[in-house]
Amino acid sequence: MAEHVRVLLSEKEVDDRIQAIGDQISRDYAGKQVHLVCVLKGGSFFMCELAKRITVPVSLDFMSVSSYGKDTKSSGVVKIVKDLDESIKDKDVLVVEDIVDSGRTLSYLLEMLGDRGPASLRLCTLLDKPERRVVNVKVDYTGFEIPDEFVVGYGLDYDQRYRNLPYIGVVEFDQKEQE
Repeated sequence: MAEHVRVLLSEKEVDDRIQAIGDQISRDYAGKQVHLVCVLKGGSFFMCELAKRITVPVSLDFMSVSSYGKDTKSSGVVKIVKDLDESIKDKDVLVVEDIVDSGRTLSYLLEMLGDRGPASLRLCTLLDKPERRVVNVKVDYTGFEIPDEFVVGYGLDYDQRYRNLPYIGVVEFDQKEQE
């Protein structure tokens, strides 16, 4: 099936918003160190750009969870593919995610991380699709609320493609191929 990508948020819009989020996080964590936990793979692009814009001390760790596979909709089954390398006990933890969709994955992940005894636990996402929410998840820092469309770029992929786009785009499938 052939597809193309339509620009939803330009590179400049994304860059400007990440700067604003970094500024807010720097104010909120003034006098503290923030421990960023990146949800791989999609969150890595966002976290790297965000970390560069945070002015308080930052440490990083990575997790990999899966709930999509090769489909365009979350399966609802959360699988931990890679766990954290170090303890988060007594740390001010900020989970950095590329997108919050149904909320299932993040709800599970936040509950699991909360059980590990961080001093604080917050969530930062580049993109949020609130109309797709099935499980209520508190998002502390949001880049953009977007409509219910399948998006790629800036770390988000469709079957491992399009992650490297410097903007957020919508995957549109060619109608001729679907008929």
